[in-house]
Amino acid sequence: MSGISTQTTEHLIRAELWSNQLKEIFEADLQAIKYVDWLSDFPDGDLIHIPSLGQAQVQDFEEGQAVKYTGIATGDFTFSITEYKSWGTYITDKMKQDSYYSAPLIASFVPKAQRALNVVMETDVLSIGPLGQVQNDENVINTIPHRFIASGTGDTIVPEDFARARLALRKAQVPLTNLVAIVDPSVEFALSTMTNLVNISFNPQWEGIVRTGMTTGMRFIMNVYGFDVYTSDFLPSGFTETLDSGSVIPSYVANQFFSVAGGDSSPFIGAVRQAPRVESERNKDLQRDEYVMTSRYGFGFYRPENFVTIFSNPTVSFT
Repeated sequence: MSGISTQTTEHLIRAELWSNQLKEIFEADLQAIKYVDWLSDFPDGDLIHIPSLGQAQVQDFEEGQAVKYTGIATGDFTFSITEYKSWGTYITDKMKQDSYYSAPLIASFVPKAQRALNVVMETDVLSIGPLGQVQNDENVINTIPHRFIASGTGDTIVPEDFARARLALRKAQVPLTNLVAIVDPSVEFALSTMTNLVNISFNPQWEGIVRTGMTTGMRFIMNVYGFDVYTSDFLPSGFTETLDSGSVIPSYVANQFFSVAGGDSSPFIGAVRQAPRVESERNKDLQRDEYVMTSRYGFGFYRPENFVTIFSNPTVSFT
């Protein structure tokens, strides 16, 4: 007696199935690129000069004496287009003919290339300040360091470090409006698990942290000492230097504090000589379609006085 079962008709069963969808990986948010002051009057060449003016000086005057004439100090900020980036790939005719996923694959080329360029530019922006400051130096401006190590236990950031960053900017005459801090995710963890923050009764201004977490997306749900705080996975590390506040080792991250009060107040300046341009062509000899994207741009450290680096240990302990 015969019938139909999985034992007798196994050839009609698809043991393995492939989905109609392609799985996308999660992508980290990008924060820093929006704080760049983009130049618009840089039509050609690869080097631009931006003159700067200092302050006038007022002196005492006495009747019968000649007025003393003094000049105004000037400076010259130079900025270059330094980066030339490219991306390229191809897909063969055979791959297009045989692959069920060829259409969504081809459609992903340009978005993936643009995202890759954006990540490179984000990393470049977040390296401007820490690399632009004098290394192995506290970069003191008007008696206050602009480069130091976090003061918490194990070189972790504590709220007092935000206050120190605010004081550094204030003493440098930086407008204390639209203050921004970009910190490592470990900083959020360190702050949200501090004993005196978990005990809400002693810190009413922090109420809600334990209930909802400290961030919404990549931004803190409230500011700290006037700073709107964002977390980033692209902060630079790899520094080895000795500061008065201690030693920086390569694993430490460079957290960044500055103001974006408007106008040309941003510490970062940038220009795009060639916006991302995608080109494609047919290679008949190799029987494939080729895709290329290129872009030229540059960044500069425009206002060192409007920048504070705080190095912190990103290691998180759960004990």
